[in-house]
Amino acid sequence: MRLPVAAWAATRTVLLLCVFKVITVPGPDVTSDVSVIYHGWYEVLRTGAFPQGDVTWQYPPAAALAVLSPALLPFLEYAAAFYVLACAADAAAFALLLRASRRAPGGARRRYAGAWVWVAGVPLLGPTVYARYDLMVTAVAVAALLALARRPRTAGALVALGALLKVWPALLLVGTPRGRATKAVWGTALAAALLLTAAFAAAMPGALEFLTHQRDRGTEVESVGALVFHVARHFGWEGQVLLNYGSVEFLGPHVETVSTAALVCSAAAFGWLLRWRLRAVEWTASTAADAAFAAVLLFTVTSRVISPQYMVWLVGLAAVCVVLRTGRQGTPALLVVAATGVTLLEFPLYFGNVVASDALGITLLVVRNGLLLAAAALACARLWRTTVTEPLLRAGGGHGGDGGAEAGEGRRSTAGGAGGEAAGTVPPGRLPVR
Repeated sequence: MRLPVAAWAATRTVLLLCVFKVITVPGPDVTSDVSVIYHGWYEVLRTGAFPQGDVTWQYPPAAALAVLSPALLPFLEYAAAFYVLACAADAAAFALLLRASRRAPGGARRRYAGAWVWVAGVPLLGPTVYARYDLMVTAVAVAALLALARRPRTAGALVALGALLKVWPALLLVGTPRGRATKAVWGTALAAALLLTAAFAAAMPGALEFLTHQRDRGTEVESVGALVFHVARHFGWEGQVLLNYGSVEFLGPHVETVSTAALVCSAAAFGWLLRWRLRAVEWTASTAADAAFAAVLLFTVTSRVISPQYMVWLVGLAAVCVVLRTGRQGTPALLVVAATGVTLLEFPLYFGNVVASDALGITLLVVRNGLLLAAAALACARLWRTTVTEPLLRAGGGHGGDGGAEAGEGRRSTAGGAGGEAAGTVPPGRLPVR
């Protein structure tokens, strides 16, 4: 365990040196979001209201907690306090992954593989990871997934908090085991979300205004759909690249069509996830994490926006999948780590090339988005195979002799503490009704 801890300490020291500008990273100043935008929101939020009328505020109400959190360290300037708290969230997630790793079977190298995904993946994003509040959200999501097997109600409350910080943690609910586990997690999450939302709406005007600020967004230059316009610019496309709704987007002819296509793809992704859940036969200890990983990958690659900080979401979920290890998401996890490294190249190092749609910028986007698309396809295929195809094949071969016993054994859930029908698995000797 000493080696991953030492590696974490060394890499995080470098990250802190970068955000405190002791080490200069080429490209745009990624810390301006904290020192200018977040600090501006902080001054508004501390008056007891949300930034109404500010279209760059596109976050659920609990995001106010992250923006206001530097007040916990009043002896530091706002930006410095934020970076320290981001590092603290990083440390908390790492500690949770280490603790879960110690319970995992196998040798030390295999046991700490998930922790190593976090140690390596987070700094590959560069200083951006400490200059956005997404790392704090990811720490909450990691805690929720690791708590799911033993403390489903705690997990539900954490999912609610995460979803009210930045929406995407709601996708953690897609893979919860059927039966009592799902009722406990979903019920707690819904109740906690409603209670928190009502509290924010009652205490602070403008708590739900963020819902209207996403409506008119274009296609952000780093998204998968943006590749259409990066190429089209070389064939006379007449649109522009502008700062719009807080990100650099394409605006002009056919952008609305591509943005609509992205929404259609997101709807199709949701349809696939629903079909998977209805068809799934077997849940293991890592199924919920595997499903969350696949879901967030799907909604990332189909989104109109792929901001660099989104990668830390995927790194966190990948780390949990590898820690739990009953699934087969190792290769998609490695693809995500590789994509995170390429993301550092496209932002901030060569972001000017991306905005200019030159050969280097397009190449970096093709590689990064290609890795994410491959990871999404592979994660979904492996999720389907381990929870639908293979259990049904085992059951189909179990009509005589020892095969029946093997089929029954294969359909039992290994999701800690929630076996049998209560966990949504098929009792021995009986196939599911589909």
